[in-house]
Amino acid sequence: MFDGTVFDPARLAPDHMLSAFHPVNSGSGVEFTRTALLAPLAASFAGLEVRPDIAIRGSFDGGDWLSTSGHLAGRFVASLFGIPATGAATWLRFGRFDRLVPGAAPGAPASVAETLLLLDLPGLMVVSGCWPIGAALGPGPVAPGPAGHDGLTPGDDAALGQSSLALVEAMIGGLMRYDGVDLASMGMRDYWTDDFWWHGPVPIGSFQGHTAYEAGHQRPFLRTFPDRVGGNHRSRFAQGRFIASTGWPSMRATHRGGDWLGLAPTGRAVTVRVMDWWACRGGRLAENWVMIDIPELLLQLDVDVFARMAALTRG
Repeated sequence: MFDGTVFDPARLAPDHMLSAFHPVNSGSGVEFTRTALLAPLAASFAGLEVRPDIAIRGSFDGGDWLSTSGHLAGRFVASLFGIPATGAATWLRFGRFDRLVPGAAPGAPASVAETLLLLDLPGLMVVSGCWPIGAALGPGPVAPGPAGHDGLTPGDDAALGQSSLALVEAMIGGLMRYDGVDLASMGMRDYWTDDFWWHGPVPIGSFQGHTAYEAGHQRPFLRTFPDRVGGNHRSRFAQGRFIASTGWPSMRATHRGGDWLGLAPTGRAVTVRVMDWWACRGGRLAENWVMIDIPELLLQLDVDVFARMAALTRG
């Protein structure tokens, strides 16, 4: 296939488990991953390349994990999951967690026993002119890599990794202290640099600094899902100044208020698939790359973006 490290079926264990974005979702065995994911990507993008910006490795709950974040790049020549092709050079954002096991033979590279994967398909819909609901809250869909250009060379400073992970854990603890009224109740300004960058998925987008981030994402999201609770972590670890975390799902909440993405509250309980990567600077968080399976979340609210997209493109 098109990459020897994170998208090559030869690296997958025979009983490989895939947990992916909607509409691929989950399945087991190399053939499922090949048919449901790798073949459609290879058919849709000519000259497809994997362009990671972050690649870190660490342990969680007894497992050996590799996490990568970046973009797939190529010419978008054939539709992907119904998203019409543009024929142009295109960047498709991805986030991935691979649980590794020793290779079958002595000296062989590690095999991938399990993969959790998100693709920013709404971003691809925006590029193709067929995103079917509301306007994006912020610019996207290309999220730049770390400002220090060191996401692929994070180093092995164990003490730095421990402090980086502790910072994220403390910050997440602050998020859980939200009083339902005042964003300041979470104390986020104690954990983030003043000029931090937050790169969310389409249709949320990117923001710099507390004021823009609070207005563009945090306040609208918390008004919509005020009782959100995290947990169910599948992997969370640090290497150097970088931290990665995901759960499946990562969050549970109730769709209670606001008009997020133009949707009236439904009162429904939802789960949310989320992946995060952070970079620390000077003892605070300076960058955050966030991926959310937006189509799967909206499907729980009876909004099928693929059906709406198909109706839109039929004209």
